[in-house]
Amino acid sequence: MGPLSGFRIIEMAGIGPGPFAGMLLSDMGAEVIRIDRTSANMMSMGANPADICARGRQSIAVNLKDPEGIETVLRLVETADAIFEGFRPGVMEKLGLGPDVCAARNEKIVYGRMTGWGQTGPLSKAAGHDINYIAITGALDAIGTAESGPVAPLNLVGDFGGGSMYLVTGMLAALLEASRSGKGQVVDAAITDGVISLMSTMAGFQAMGIWDNERENNILDGGAHYYDTYECSDGRWVSVGSIEPQFYALLAKLLEVDLGEPGFETQFDKASWPKYKQRIADKFKTKTQAQWCEVMEGTDVCFAPVLNQSEASSHPHNVSRQSHIDIEGIKQSAPAPRFSRTVSEVQGPAVAAGENTDELLQGLGLDAEQIGKLRAAGIVS
Repeated sequence: MGPLSGFRIIEMAGIGPGPFAGMLLSDMGAEVIRIDRTSANMMSMGANPADICARGRQSIAVNLKDPEGIETVLRLVETADAIFEGFRPGVMEKLGLGPDVCAARNEKIVYGRMTGWGQTGPLSKAAGHDINYIAITGALDAIGTAESGPVAPLNLVGDFGGGSMYLVTGMLAALLEASRSGKGQVVDAAITDGVISLMSTMAGFQAMGIWDNERENNILDGGAHYYDTYECSDGRWVSVGSIEPQFYALLAKLLEVDLGEPGFETQFDKASWPKYKQRIADKFKTKTQAQWCEVMEGTDVCFAPVLNQSEASSHPHNVSRQSHIDIEGIKQSAPAPRFSRTVSEVQGPAVAAGENTDELLQGLGLDAEQIGKLRAAGIVS
C-alpha cells in the first residue's frame, strides 16, 4: 500500500481541483471518504469509471441541511486525520462544519481549504474559474504568442498546479507536523497564491534582467529559437529545448544548419532569434515527424515529438514505465510519484454517490435499525 496507508481523509464533494487532490491522496494510500449530498441530482448519477479524478474513494451521501446530517459528518471527522473542501469562504461555517467546530471534535484534524482567491482579500467571495485566477498572477499574460495574445493553458496551471498540488503539499506538511505536536491546523490553499509561487523562476529572471513582459520574447515562452515547437512536412509538430550550449551545438549539427556560435555571442542574443528561428523552421519542414524522431529522439538535443493524448499512451517510453493503466476499459494515469517501498496503487474506479453509506455508518457503530431510521428521515441516502 502507498505511504498514506492508514490515514483517513474526508473530502467534501466538489469540482475541478478538489477531486484531483482527492485522487492524489487516494493513490498514495489514504482512505478518502467523499461526502456527497442527498439531492435528487446527485443520487441519480451512477458510478462512472470515466470520471478518472473521482477514482479510489468511498462515498456517503448526507443531507447537509439537517442537523443530524451535520452530526453524521462530525462523527466521521472524529475518526479522520484530515478534511478538505473547496467551497467559497464561509460556506462550511454556515453548514456547521467550520474549522473550529471540527477541531473541537478532533484537535488533530488537518483542515484543507482550497479556493481560487483565498480565504481573505477583496475578491475572496467572488466567483471565478482557473482562467481568472491565473490572469491576476502574471502567468496567463506570459503564455501565448505575440500575435494571438494570452492563451489558456488548459486548467493545468491554475486548478491543478497552483491549486490541487499546493493543497496536497500543505495538507501533507500539516499532517507531518500534527504527528509531532498532536494538533491540527487550517491549510489555506489559494490558487492565486500557488500560481504566483509557480512563477518564482520567471520572477527571478525578471529581477536579473533576463525576462521582460513582452510575450514570446523570452527563453521559455517560445521566443527563443532553441526552445520552441516546429511544424514538420506532414503537419505534425516537434519540440526542442536546446538551452545549454553543448545541446545547442548538437541541434545545429543534426539539423545541418548554421545557428551561429553556442553561448552568449549569438545563441542568447535576442536580436538573432528571428533569423535562426526561420532557419530551424525551414529545416524541420523538410522531413516528417517520424523521420525527425529517427534523427533526434534519444539524443542530447532535448527533443520530443508533440503527441496527442492517444499517442502519448502508446509512446515507447511511457509504455516502458507503465505510465498509463487501464481500469474498467478506461485508460488513465498511473499513480505518481513512485515510491520504492510503499508502492502507490489505484484503489478502484469512481463509485456512485452514497455507495458506501451503510458500511461507513456501521464503522461508526450504528446498527441496521439506526441506519434504517436515518434513511427513512432523509438524513443519508
